[in-house]
Amino acid sequence: MYVILVYDIHQKRVGKALKICRKYLIHIQKSVFEGNITESKLKALKEELGHLIDTQMDSVIIYHLDSVKYTKKEQIGIVQSTSNVI
Repeated sequence: MYVILVYDIHQKRVGKALKICRKYLIHIQKSVFEGNITESKLKALKEELGHLIDTQMDSVIIYHLDSVKYTKKEQIGIVQSTSNVI
C-alpha cells in the first residue's frame, strides 16, 4: 500500500520521530513522508510513533492510498529527498 504521513510533533520529540519515519518511508519535506509500505511495517511504524508522541500535544496523520495509479504528484520548488526506503 502507498501512504503519505504528516506529523506535527513537539520540538523535544521531533528528532526521534524523524528517525522513526525515515526507517519506513521517504522523507519528502520537513514533516512529510511517503512511500510503499507493507501492512506489518505500517503497524510497526504506528507502534513506534505511538510510544513516542504525546497524544495531548502531538498529531500524526496517515493517508492510505490503495494504489498510486490514480494519484498525481506535482511539486513546485526544490526537491528535498530522492532516496528510496522500502
